Amino acid sequence: MIHARGLTRSFKIKGGAAVDAVRGIDIDVEAGQLVAFLGPNGAGKSTSLRMLTSLLPPTSGTATVAGHDIVKNPGAVRARIGYIGQKNGAGENFRVRDELVTQGRCYGLTRAEARVRADEVLAQLDLEALAARKPGTLSGGQRRRLDIALGLVHRPGLLFLDEPSTGLDPQSRANIWEHILRLRADHGTTLFLTTHYLEEADSMAERVIIIDHGRIIADGTAAQLKSDLAGDRITITLATESDTARAAAIAERMTGSAPSLTGDVVQLRVAHAGTALPEYLRALESAGTKAIAAETSRPTLDDVFLALTGRTLRESETTPADLTGPAEGRSTAAPAPV
Repeated sequence: MIHARGLTRSFKIKGGAAVDAVRGIDIDVEAGQLVAFLGPNGAGKSTSLRMLTSLLPPTSGTATVAGHDIVKNPGAVRARIGYIGQKNGAGENFRVRDELVTQGRCYGLTRAEARVRADEVLAQLDLEALAARKPGTLSGGQRRRLDIALGLVHRPGLLFLDEPSTGLDPQSRANIWEHILRLRADHGTTLFLTTHYLEEADSMAERVIIIDHGRIIADGTAAQLKSDLAGDRITITLATESDTARAAAIAERMTGSAPSLTGDVVQLRVAHAGTALPEYLRALESAGTKAIAAETSRPTLDDVFLALTGRTLRESETTPADLTGPAEGRSTAAPAPV
């Protein structure tokens, strides 16, 4: 469904200097996959999506999406995909059902076909009771479901979602994900999405791609990335702070890397905490060092990002975004064919 090679995108800033927002990314996505595309603000996520959806021409590189070249045949790409941007796609002053009928007409459906299809997606996304309402009167979760409905009117085989649940309360987020997963289960839709909620990507996506500074730095299943790049964490609290140096030396011999030290607490990364913890405790006891508490924890995707970049993804979200183009994050839902 997606085959991209060497995609780049540069933007000019004041003074004429060029800034590389996306720096030669390669992506392959098979039909039916649910892929989460992660990275901090300014990493190039939305710019990449805008290129793959043909809304933004690449500076260099090639990509075919849904079987068509994004530069040579953008209309064919748009006719076969849905795109849910970060902003709401529906207008404020027309009824929900009318918005969906109009969207269907933009994709070439007859008026009768558009009406039938509008009723189908209203039912599919539990929006039937809201059909006569205006989008401006809907809640955030309801509007987000309407955005997804707009992207589904023409039955695309590939749906791009740019942060579909950002800003929603936990119940609305869970509701959106229920509909997204049902969509995939019932219709085999390929889903390519960005999200700031790492737990969503961890639990929902079968594949995770991480981008940073315009380059893809990791690609695999969440479990694989956590196992290969982060590992389990063991946290030991010592009886006295004077034992820290000895405990750290033992940990470094076991793991080959220096542990994290905070007062009387030692943290180390291991491949399998269940087997490593007893070994570490025995080594401490043999060295005459007493541990008064021990904890183990599984890694998160934020731990993966930390292992790759030296900073956490959540920390990166609070820093000023890099330049990724004037239209970053301002796309509308499901662009119509041109």
